[in-house]
Amino acid sequence: MTENMFTGVDHVGLAAQDVEKLTEWYCQVLGYEKVHYHEKGVWMIRAQDGTMIEVMPCDDTKRPERTTWTPGWSHLVLRVADMEKACAYLESKGVEFANEIINAIGGGKVRNFYDPEGNMLQIAWRESK
Repeated sequence: MTENMFTGVDHVGLAAQDVEKLTEWYCQVLGYEKVHYHEKGVWMIRAQDGTMIEVMPCDDTKRPERTTWTPGWSHLVLRVADMEKACAYLESKGVEFANEIINAIGGGKVRNFYDPEGNMLQIAWRESK
């Protein structure tokens, strides 16, 4: 019954301490583009493949300490065509990685890093099929 009903991810929401600064980082470092600004202080930004991130102001809730395995959404994974080139590029932008390149569950390679507000990101490379 759900065949062809759910076609992929449209966007994820990211509550930020500084919406403008974090939006600029995603655009300058990861190549997202600004597509819509809402008067509530929210930016919609889009990746090359059309997926989007909604960067919105956070409330006063204290950020919980978490690991990859803490319950709930854990991390955002960005696909890359070449792991070594992507790592070198991110390092040139001042990104510090949390680990070395490791094997990905399901095949391929992944590497973790954090955005300026401490949100976990990964880059992932998988063989083309």
